[in-house]
Parts: sequence; structure tokens; C-alpha cells
Amino acid sequence: MARRQYLTAGEAAERLGVSRATLYAYVSRGQIRSEVGDESTRERRYHAEDVEALAARKTYRRDPAKAAQDALHWGSPMLDSALTLIRDHRLYYCGWDAAALAREASFEQTAALLWTGDRAQAGALFDAARSPERLEGLSAARDLPAPHLPTAHLPTPARMAVALAFAGADDLAAYDLSAPAVARTGGRIVRLLAAALTGGEGRGPAEAGIAGQIAAGWDRPDAAPLINAALILCADHELNASSFAARVAASTDANPYAIVAAGLAALTGFKHGGNTELTEAFLNTPGDLARAAADRLRRGERIPGFGHRLYPAGDPRAVALIAMMREAAPGAPVLARLDALTAVMREVKEIAPNIDLALAALARLLDLPPGASLGMFAVGRSVGWIAHAIEQYAGGMLIRPRARYVGEMPADD
Repeated sequence: MARRQYLTAGEAAERLGVSRATLYAYVSRGQIRSEVGDESTRERRYHAEDVEALAARKTYRRDPAKAAQDALHWGSPMLDSALTLIRDHRLYYCGWDAAALAREASFEQTAALLWTGDRAQAGALFDAARSPERLEGLSAARDLPAPHLPTAHLPTPARMAVALAFAGADDLAAYDLSAPAVARTGGRIVRLLAAALTGGEGRGPAEAGIAGQIAAGWDRPDAAPLINAALILCADHELNASSFAARVAASTDANPYAIVAAGLAALTGFKHGGNTELTEAFLNTPGDLARAAADRLRRGERIPGFGHRLYPAGDPRAVALIAMMREAAPGAPVLARLDALTAVMREVKEIAPNIDLALAALARLLDLPPGASLGMFAVGRSVGWIAHAIEQYAGGMLIRPRARYVGEMPADD
């Protein structure tokens, strides 16, 4: 079942082990949000996530070691960041609603916002990345120089990794780790990954931007607005596993190509970006998708593409992208399949689609090649990896947690 969004006063007080008077004091100090839940009785309800966060803080004050341990698993914030805020079931980049950016901004503007705080810097960061000398490394997105090591058959993440290795080896400017230089390197890296995604530089006009180049590479120039939205909605998501991997690499002063490679490696795991591929495969199941889901549920199997621990009421990224798909292609068969599947999951599990399902649906709507959904995820999230690198470089702190040894102790002398 999905995690509850609200608690009654009695439930909240019991969870915290306090009286109702103390609960009301927490509310007055802004530590717990409350609102009227039933207009007929004016009874208030309390945000469960605030109650749980306060309960966790009380526990951690008594046991600091547990705080450190739990922080590594969906725990309390570990690092300060000015990039992404997840609050009230919405996602914000530097104070801007990501769903709104997906409709009104370009992917390049969103990258500039996360890298510099100024959307107007997009042209300066990405136009330079189109210069001929900066595009030489794009051949690595198709085939390595050695004829016995072709890359065309490789999965998209592997092609991207090869492109990063070859282009990064020749980009000496990437060793300048000042914030402005890293942002410029970021423009080159993102364009490189977009080329690796479609197998070339794309055939769209320069002014079409990265989304337009990707759309042209897939022979779907009309799909650029939807691809642009998907890239923006994937751009960052706080300290997810791949972004944390990128920050750890950045804390060693690795260059931005290595940092993106670190994030990409983490993304390929089955519990992260690999889930996007699982979702794409399931959405493409032949026949009645809702019946296939029901059969899986009866066998106790998981249905990919649903639920997210940070969004008990539904993933706002999925909501935004699916809404844009409905506007662009009302009545599309994939949306009918999506609705039928969502109805089953809402009835049985009370969970809603997440961004993985939205990306898979977009790939099917546009008839994109296999792996396209994860590829869009990777290109979009590379912006976040670079943004985290810029923050980490500025802080200058090496991320090096200690281990709590639980193995066999050495014999006494």
C-alpha cells in the first residue's frame, strides 16, 4: 500500500510519543504542517512526512550512530545542495517548478539554471559546444577507431561510456575545475551524449537545440517538444544513487567526463535506470496489458513503473509528461493502455505511475528504438550530475565515510 499522506491528531501524537498540546506546539513552530481535512467537523490533519521527519530527528538525537547509518538509505539529508527541492509532491530546480520548466523552457536553459543559476547563459554554454573542433569526439559515439571493437551494437549506456572515454581523453579544457569552465565542459558533454543516443550529431538545425537534434536523429522532428520536456523532467532529482556517485567522484577532483561516467555507471543498475528498461519492456507486452499486470500481481510479481517513496501521492514528473502526451496525441493507443494499467494498479496497490512509465510511454508513442527511454533519462540526468559536480568542487570536501566493522575480530596477542 502507498504510504499515507496525512495523520489524525491522535495518530501524530502517538507516533511522536507526545501529548496533543505538544503536537500543537510543533505545529505553531512550523515543524509540522496541518490543514483542515473535514470541513464539516473542522478537524485538522497532519502531514505524515513532517511527523516522520520529526520522529526521526528525536531518535537520532538519542542515537547519533543510527542517524549516520540510516542517512545512507533514504534517510536524513547528507549534503547541503541548492539545486533541487522535493516538497509538497512537487519538484523544483533552483526554486523553479520543474513541471512548468518542461512546458516553457528549453533543456539548455534548464541546464544553465542548474549550472549557473541563470537561464540566459544557455546560449553561451551550448553554442560553443557545436564548434567543429569540439565535435571531433562524436565519432566515438558510433565506432571506435579499432575495427574489432564496434560500438553500434552496444546498449545505449555503453555507447555513451565509450564516447565519454574517447572525447574526455582529448578535452584538456575539462581539467579546469572552476565553475564557469565546468559549465562549458558540461555543454560539450551533454551534446556528446545526445549524439551517442541517436548514433550521430543529428540532422536538425542548430537552433532546434539538443531536443531537436535528438528528434531529428530519430527521424521524428515533430517530437522535439515532448523530448525536450522529458529531458528537463529527468535533469535532477536530489541525491539519487547516480548523483551521489557523481558527487563522490567530484569530491576527488575527477574531471567532468569521469564524473558523468560515474553517474552513468550507477544509472545502469537494475534499481535505478535499469528499472526504466524493465518498464519499457513491460509496457510493450503484447495483448491486454491490464490482464498481464493482473496475472503478475496474482503471482506476487512486481509491476515496474509505479510508485516512488518520495511521492506517495504520485510522481509529478510522470503527471506532467503524460499530460503533455495527451495534449499532443489525444486518443493514442499507448495512452489507453497506460490508463487501463494505471486503473489496475490504483485498485490493487493504490500507487500511481512514476517517471519510468512516462518515459516508456513516450518512447512507444513516438515509436522510438529500444532503449530510447533510458537514453533520454541519461541525457537529461547528465545535467544534474554536472550540477552536483560544480557544487562539490566549490565545497572542496572529500566524501569519505567511515565503515562500522562487523567482521571477525583479530585474535588477541
